[in-house]
Amino acid sequence: MFKLMRRGPRAFASKLALSVVALSTALASPVLAAGKTITAVMHSDLRIIDPIFTTAYITRDHGYMIYDTLVAPDSNFKIQPQMADWKISDDKLTYTFTLRDGLKWHDGAPVTAEDCVASLKRWAAVDGMGQKLLDFTASIEPTDAKTITLKLKEPYGLVLDSIGKPSSRVAFMMPKRLAETPPDKQIPEQIGSGPFKFVQSEFQPGVKAVYVKNTDYVPRKEPSSWTSGGKVVKVDRVEWITMPDSQTAVNALQSGDIDFVENLPYDMLPLLEANKDITIEVSNKFGFQTLGRMNFLYPPFDNVKVRRAAFLAINQKDVLDALVGNAKYQKVCGAFFVCDTPFATEAGAETLVKGNGMAEAKKALAESGYDGTPIVIMAPGDVTTLKAQPIVAAQLLREAGFKVDLQATDWQTVVSRRASQKPPKEGGWNMFFTNWVAADVSNPIANLSIGGQGKKGWFGWAENAKIEKLKDDFVRAASLDDQKKIAADIQKEAYEQVIYIPLGQYLLPSGWRKSLTGVLDGPATPLFWNVDKSE
Repeated sequence: MFKLMRRGPRAFASKLALSVVALSTALASPVLAAGKTITAVMHSDLRIIDPIFTTAYITRDHGYMIYDTLVAPDSNFKIQPQMADWKISDDKLTYTFTLRDGLKWHDGAPVTAEDCVASLKRWAAVDGMGQKLLDFTASIEPTDAKTITLKLKEPYGLVLDSIGKPSSRVAFMMPKRLAETPPDKQIPEQIGSGPFKFVQSEFQPGVKAVYVKNTDYVPRKEPSSWTSGGKVVKVDRVEWITMPDSQTAVNALQSGDIDFVENLPYDMLPLLEANKDITIEVSNKFGFQTLGRMNFLYPPFDNVKVRRAAFLAINQKDVLDALVGNAKYQKVCGAFFVCDTPFATEAGAETLVKGNGMAEAKKALAESGYDGTPIVIMAPGDVTTLKAQPIVAAQLLREAGFKVDLQATDWQTVVSRRASQKPPKEGGWNMFFTNWVAADVSNPIANLSIGGQGKKGWFGWAENAKIEKLKDDFVRAASLDDQKKIAADIQKEAYEQVIYIPLGQYLLPSGWRKSLTGVLDGPATPLFWNVDKSE
């Protein structure tokens, strides 16, 4: 029904030329290290490089290159030691983490418990699961140079899952001097203890980001599994090349000018599947949930009746058909906490999944008191998985009777601008769209978008005391059945108040040259340790 807006030949040629220039500039780098180099086109340009400052996945991916975590999940969802091992007291109130030997920051200084405590506090101040963990925490202190002691007010079963979660924001460890930066300001340096080092001198936002092997990194001895285990780096250098035009990226992959493309365009899959030199796989088997988020601070979406009218106007099938257009990779799903999980329910999702809400939307908007205030929707055009949603939503909202100001931008501008609490007329916004890895939204505590913390919460700043109380009830629940009931109550409230609009699920294929081996899967991919490249 809906198609992406097509640019004219002049615009396409301009975009193509810029992509070619970016590629040639990156590949002609005078500082190319001897040895193996992987060149990759990621899903987005990298501009914000502080992984605590934003929830953007490209920044999380950057974080995994250079930072490490205290603990991490394996492919069986079990939390494993990473930088630290742990013990839990018999009364479940004290967690003692002990750093493993040989940990060093990229500047040569030893990693200390004091660094890690500061890192945990900075992360927990802004992350949804971190904030909930703090609610249950009496203290977290460095006991000695290698020991971190976390004491709880009452037992809380999600301590390790919170600290080890592979989602935005990740509890990455950094030196104390950086971790003491307020979380609403970006850190001034990129110093971690992880398997790669960031080459600041070669960082060109809009062109490339460069990482080199951290030769001082001592991997764990266990095999790599998701974000846990031995992070063994088998290449000397990884370059992320910015290439916003997907056709250019696919051509470069086929010619061998680049090695890896994170997001392959669905309409080009048949061409790539016929190429014997290309591997195509869905690395994240859990897929993604795409969603629309409104700004609760300003008209018209400060009015729940207007939010409700917008919700009724939008349906998942139109969005997914424009975004994916391939039944193999898309799924209509009305569950806030993802279909085929313990907390899945379709309650409240009828118009989204059946697409039968437009008449009701028009009636609701007429009765809402909506005064014709334009809806400012940010529409990034440089990320394959974020182009369709704002275009489709804008058309549906206009059909319902809204005035829409669809503002073309790039994704990194959205990432920066969505953090602004200014009115739309002063550079703010009314609505944006994003995607979450399904594993990140599969329960009420991990799902950052479901919060009701107002200005202390996620972009959009929904305030809902009922949801926050239900989340507390969820973590205190004695059984899975009790948790399921509470999760259903949270979903009911979220739909009634339109906390956000889930727009369905999809899988995303990646492609790489068969010269690459050891590409890992998991809920937070791509990961570049364990990957080798044949000459």
